[in-house]
Amino acid sequence: MALRGSEEVEEQMEEAEHSEDRELRVSPAEEMPADGPGEEEPEQLLLPWDRFSAWLHCICVVGFDLELGQAVEVIYPHHSKLTEKEKTSICYLSFPDSNSGCLGDTQFCFRFRQAAGRKSSLGCFLDHFDRDAPVCLKKDQGHFYGYVYFRQVRDKSLKRGYFQKSLVLISKLPYVTFFHSLLKLIAPEYFEKQEPCLEAACNDIDRWPTPSPGKILTLPIMGVVMKLRIPTCYDKPGTSQLVLSTPSDSLVSIVLPTIHEVDLFRCFYPVFFHIQMLWELVLLGEALVVMAPSPAESSDTVLALVSCVAPLRYCSDFRPYFTIHDSEFKEYTTRTQAPPSVILGVTNPFFAKTLQHWPHIIRIGDMKQTGEMAKQMKVKKLKNLKTLDSKPGVYTAYKPFLNKDEEIIKQLQKGVQQKRPSAAQNAILRRYFLELTQSFIIPLERYVASLMPLQKSICPWKSPPQLKPFVQDEFMKTLEKAGPQLTSRLKGDWIGLYRQFLKSPNFDGWFRNRRKEMTQKLEALHLEALCDEDLQLRIQKHTEVETVDLVLKLKDKLTQAEREQLPVRAGTVAKLQAHIESVILTLPEDLQGILHKPVSP
Repeated sequence: MALRGSEEVEEQMEEAEHSEDRELRVSPAEEMPADGPGEEEPEQLLLPWDRFSAWLHCICVVGFDLELGQAVEVIYPHHSKLTEKEKTSICYLSFPDSNSGCLGDTQFCFRFRQAAGRKSSLGCFLDHFDRDAPVCLKKDQGHFYGYVYFRQVRDKSLKRGYFQKSLVLISKLPYVTFFHSLLKLIAPEYFEKQEPCLEAACNDIDRWPTPSPGKILTLPIMGVVMKLRIPTCYDKPGTSQLVLSTPSDSLVSIVLPTIHEVDLFRCFYPVFFHIQMLWELVLLGEALVVMAPSPAESSDTVLALVSCVAPLRYCSDFRPYFTIHDSEFKEYTTRTQAPPSVILGVTNPFFAKTLQHWPHIIRIGDMKQTGEMAKQMKVKKLKNLKTLDSKPGVYTAYKPFLNKDEEIIKQLQKGVQQKRPSAAQNAILRRYFLELTQSFIIPLERYVASLMPLQKSICPWKSPPQLKPFVQDEFMKTLEKAGPQLTSRLKGDWIGLYRQFLKSPNFDGWFRNRRKEMTQKLEALHLEALCDEDLQLRIQKHTEVETVDLVLKLKDKLTQAEREQLPVRAGTVAKLQAHIESVILTLPEDLQGILHKPVSP
């Protein structure tokens, strides 16, 4: 559903603030905790380098050796651990392909698999903050992100004739805009002053507050102060709480309006007429390759594609920058099986031949806008893609399920003609994608909410009831009266789109997450029902053995509530602990002593 109304920037932004509130989370599992996101308690337990590790895994310097090729020269802090395979990935992904011709300073990002069996010593600590983050901003469980600042300048004193080096931030957090801003401060200083500067930056980061969603964070670095806010899962989709400078912020040099969003309009500009088809391909988890002239344009475009289905999380693999040296190169380019559900960003011309069998190829040209709209309107046939020098466009045989939305195209075209600010064009396109995704996902949310058992079926003395199963045919029947037509003007084969989506990794990931949330809500309601019971009255009918058994079961419920951070009402845990204590006091002293001992994990 596209934006409607005035073209003016102010009105567009006002519309973003006051548009109808469409809650995606229809189950009661999403209630805001009484004490709000991000409690302070774990902060007191932090050891040296814990704060640093909450933001970054490490910082690497990758240089070029004439005999060895690319090599990791420095890892900081020095105690940071990377396997040889991880170091090799970082080496190859931190330099642009030689054909990119990136003279000067270039920034881009990549993503690679972490080694199997790696464990984080901060797992539970970081989970505490991850709980309140939106799905698209949770830490990546199986991958690292690499944020690169690459410098290549002529230097006659070197044998190659060029100085080539990358400063790379390795993190589990997808805060692309934030880390690129951070690199702009650290990297130029590092290239001038070398390792002492790196040590100072790491010490600054280790004094930062932890990345708590919902809080305004002030982060001093290299004599500058950055100010930002990490969004929460309780924020209304499509809105952002502006971080404003106040009179007391005399030291704040940089205020970041977003920590993760890329400029969608700039990224999609070369394939502007196909944005709706690209949204369908990403939604369905189709195999996509982006061929671009540089790692910066490749990584930005892949990140734009992944974010165009927000607030839905893209659950397949994606590689903002992928090279022929990648450890997954053979796995992802084999012709013996269908291409996997992955989005690859590449710059090497070799991929034009290697990935010819892929069903959907996006060719991106130079993103510098000339003021004219892209001329390419038709989808091109795959057989016409011979080399990386082919014209920009989308090469695919895919036929979209939905009819093309001409209104959003006209609206953005008019913005180009009227020289509307890029930020406003980006906001219009981001809202278009958001409303399209919401129109698609709301019927699914509504149906899944109906799978929740009635609250009256929850009995404190029986196990919590089970969720009803998801039945595809039942869901499809609901679309006739409560489908996307209620919120979107787009016509087309919505049913076909849903059928295809239900087979995709994105549906699987979304439904697993919703089922987990709803199961936890049932556990929380069961815990609250137990709290409302008169336990003293109940144990009067119990034998001593039955009373001990009840205490042990209640303690297990408490442990589960704390471990899974169940969404219980404020005071529920404390109330149940008091109930347990009062029951224990009715038992003989020897049993009291045993039951008062802490439960071993």
